[in-house]
Amino acid sequence: MNQKFRAAAILLVLMLAVPMASVAASLKVGDKAPDFTLPDQNGKKVKLSDFQGKKNVVLAFYVLAFTGG
Repeated sequence: MNQKFRAAAILLVLMLAVPMASVAASLKVGDKAPDFTLPDQNGKKVKLSDFQGKKNVVLAFYVLAFTGG
């Protein structure tokens, strides 16, 4: 596996997990999700609030998907 890609994937997981951990501790089932920003598949920043008014939003995250390992 490409070392740079692996390091980038680990960094992304940490960047997502650390800030969300403190928020997740205070969330309960049924609570409204806090606004957050993540890069899309093209690197463009997308905020949850960009989808306001849509019926459903699904966030899928596949760690090391399609890496051949």
